[in-house]
Amino acid sequence: QVQLVESGGGLVQAGGSLRLSCVASGRPFSLSTMGWYRQAPGEPRELVATIMRGGSTNYADAVKGRFTISSDNAKNTVYLQMNSLKPEDSAVYYCKVWTWTRGDYWGQGTQVTVSS
Repeated sequence: QVQLVESGGGLVQAGGSLRLSCVASGRPFSLSTMGWYRQAPGEPRELVATIMRGGSTNYADAVKGRFTISSDNAKNTVYLQMNSLKPEDSAVYYCKVWTWTRGDYWGQGTQVTVSS
């Protein structure tokens, strides 16, 4: 089992910034990819960004140029730096990790609210 603990959500004004963190822990595992999804009320969960173990990244078009995903592989931690936030970025943000042999896991979610 892999546990994910997210932090860094909160309330921010439009144009502001937040940094999300997610730490993975548990039985020995090897991560292949880490990422962030988000879900706004009444909407399906959507991909925000992913980063592979080797550093390759992928972003949703809606966040390109504003969000940056990074990771510290030694600490099994993934970050999401969110700049120039917009009200439409408001959602619950979920961390997700993919392991080589133990499947994938979700975090509990952290709320991000951007006021106009």
